[in-house]
Amino acid sequence: MKFKGENLILAAAVGYKFQQIELFIKTLRQYYYENICIVIGEKDENLAEELKKYNCEILKTKINKKKIQFKRYKIFLDYLSKKSFKNILLCDSRDIFFQKNPFDYKYGKLNFFLEDHKIKDCPYNSNWIIKTYGHKNFFEIAEKTILCSGTVLGDQNKIMEYLELLNIQIGKFPYRKRLKYLLTFRVDPEGRGCDQGHANYIVHKSLIKDITFHSNLDGPFATVFYLNEINFDNNLKLLNRTGKTYLLVHQYDKRWKEFYNAI
Repeated sequence: MKFKGENLILAAAVGYKFQQIELFIKTLRQYYYENICIVIGEKDENLAEELKKYNCEILKTKINKKKIQFKRYKIFLDYLSKKSFKNILLCDSRDIFFQKNPFDYKYGKLNFFLEDHKIKDCPYNSNWIIKTYGHKNFFEIAEKTILCSGTVLGDQNKIMEYLELLNIQIGKFPYRKRLKYLLTFRVDPEGRGCDQGHANYIVHKSLIKDITFHSNLDGPFATVFYLNEINFDNNLKLLNRTGKTYLLVHQYDKRWKEFYNAI
């Protein structure tokens, strides 16, 4: 069966086993029959075989799995420059599952999904911004609500604009590694995820326009790490505060005790 359509889901899974993204792919294909493109490692042969069963387009890269966190955005941008879609969801893959079609909602031109904490109240987000942009810039946006860089949805023009900015910021403001990692040329594990710091800086400093924010409590996507209300219906679907089913659930592995029976 050949999947077509106007929409695209674009993600990376370099170095993963299929079991690590099985829930992502299987739940997605229950509700969504359009385009999926996954970036994988050049040696991820088993993963490639499994993804083809779900009619996913595959992009292979030589980039190491420890570096793909930041390098994926350039791959995404290069790919989109040769394609034409209506709406695109950029998302993580390992820690997401779907409860409905993620495009089945009235969105704006470029959409970000908020968490339930301010930046200053999260040690991870605070560190990422301080170690890339410094304390002055951190304090300027510290009162803003965290937005999740693992789920970003928009039309193709705005997504490409966002990716261009993200690539620029990642290049200009690298994470300042601790000395032992700097001296040994290793990746500082505390810097993993600081692309979210860049995303928050870009958006909260108004480097990009036409943004729509969606609440974590009553919006279409749930980022559950800081989610205050975990409520399931009789079919074990996670519900938002208004009683509607979330389309997508992110970071369920960080609340495993609550989600164990639901997935």
